[in-house]
Amino acid sequence: MPLDLTRIRALCFDVDGTIADTDDHLVAQLAVLLDRAPLVSGRRAERLARQIVMGAETPVHGAYALLDRLGLDVPVSRLRARLKAAKARGVDPGRTRNIGAIDEVPHDMMAGVQEMLKALSKHYPMCTITTGGAPRVERFLEHYEVRDVFTAVVGAQTTQRMKPHPEPLFYAADAMRVAPEECLMIGDTTIDIRTGRSAGAQTVGVLCGFGTESELRRTGAGLILRTTSDLLAVLMPQEDTLRKTASPEE
Repeated sequence: MPLDLTRIRALCFDVDGTIADTDDHLVAQLAVLLDRAPLVSGRRAERLARQIVMGAETPVHGAYALLDRLGLDVPVSRLRARLKAAKARGVDPGRTRNIGAIDEVPHDMMAGVQEMLKALSKHYPMCTITTGGAPRVERFLEHYEVRDVFTAVVGAQTTQRMKPHPEPLFYAADAMRVAPEECLMIGDTTIDIRTGRSAGAQTVGVLCGFGTESELRRTGAGLILRTTSDLLAVLMPQEDTLRKTASPEE
């Protein structure tokens, strides 16, 4: 079903793969591990890491959702935080091949997204919705000087349930003082599309992250764009100073 632009009063953005270019970051982390394996090193390790990351992202989101349903997401998150803190105590900042050090490097922002967010914020309240930790997203947004354009950052511990459950979007809608069906959920995976649809919101899938066009289409995305910054041409074409062209899929 095509988008009804007249219904849209607020925007909800996924983070990883949608506004943050995290696939290269994850590939770098995994390549460090694979580089230690026999017969897998250098460019071969990086190629294999990229194949694994691209193929595993949706199952990883599914695993987070399962932990959420079992009530284990909080203990697992706390364990990850303790392991990260222990690892950080031995990090040498000068060794970029160290996994702990890599994890502290800010992700790149998707091309054109910073300008797009600032332009859209003049007309729409916005939130981010992620299955990751809110503090990491807060740091990322502050690094790129766009934290102030978001009403709220909804993370894994913000609500009792995580994506694809609709509760995070309900929370975001309430924070922005709009009805869930007046929101537009923008994301790169089927998890994001399912979240939006289950909450009654309209959805946009983007192809710059981890999801594929076919799976986003099957899940029911109302619009599919080549990259996230193309959204500006859809919602505010008169302010599209980036001269981007949206690529809708009917």
